[in-house]
Amino acid sequence: MTSYKPWSAARASEIIAGHAGLEGPALPILHAIQVAFGFVPEAVVPMIAGVLNLSRAEVHGVVTFYHDFRRKPAGRHVLKLCRAEACQSMGADALASRAEEALGIAMGETSADGLYAFSPPR
Repeated sequence: MTSYKPWSAARASEIIAGHAGLEGPALPILHAIQVAFGFVPEAVVPMIAGVLNLSRAEVHGVVTFYHDFRRKPAGRHVLKLCRAEACQSMGADALASRAEEALGIAMGETSADGLYAFSPPR
């Protein structure tokens, strides 16, 4: 089981500083932030932008472009279900409905107890 640390600007600064010297450091920093906290908090975007001399929009664009970056904490167990046409032709819509019913949440949501997140892989 993965255990994430609570958000800490000080810890985020350490992570950013530890990766800032890499070539193309934005992705390694974002991955390390998500590994540490379980998601990429909005508060870290200006921190990364400042250290890397990028605009906030550029950092935000990277976070939102890559599908595996989460902008809010996910459930302890993340269920991703393919939504492509080929998957739909094989019954993905029916499977999604059954999963939503069983989990008690709609696709794109996290259960109230934080145990499950149900999402398309984007």
